[in-house]
Amino acid sequence: MDGQELLPGELARRAGVAISALHFYERQGLITSRRTSGNQRRYSRDTLRRVAFIKMSHRLGIPLARVRTALATLPADRVPTSRDWARLSAGWRSDLDDRILHLERLRDNLADCIGCGCLSLRSCALFNPDDVLGAQGPGAARL
Repeated sequence: MDGQELLPGELARRAGVAISALHFYERQGLITSRRTSGNQRRYSRDTLRRVAFIKMSHRLGIPLARVRTALATLPADRVPTSRDWARLSAGWRSDLDDRILHLERLRDNLADCIGCGCLSLRSCALFNPDDVLGAQGPGAARL
């Protein structure tokens, strides 16, 4: 075995994921492996960073399709550098800022909403501020 490659169990242990998660990530096109002559998977060491990025993205609620698109921007002909990773992460800054703003708003208004119990889409500051959905007509605009 090449010293620059990891067995599935080694990668899973070091990344803190199940081997089945690695197989899933591979099926989704998020990571790749090399097959030995005995058809066993071998992962390059830089796959560890990709798995860490996938896990972090999942925690932030970023859909796998966006993660796949982002990972596709990394160079395929060399190990990504810290500059490559910084460039990739910078592209998500505004999305993360929007998520943070929404979560802060949720945190600040949640107690009032639960305590009120009005379930009013006309006056609810969380789900329909200023009744913007009312302009879309009758019915469930969010569904």
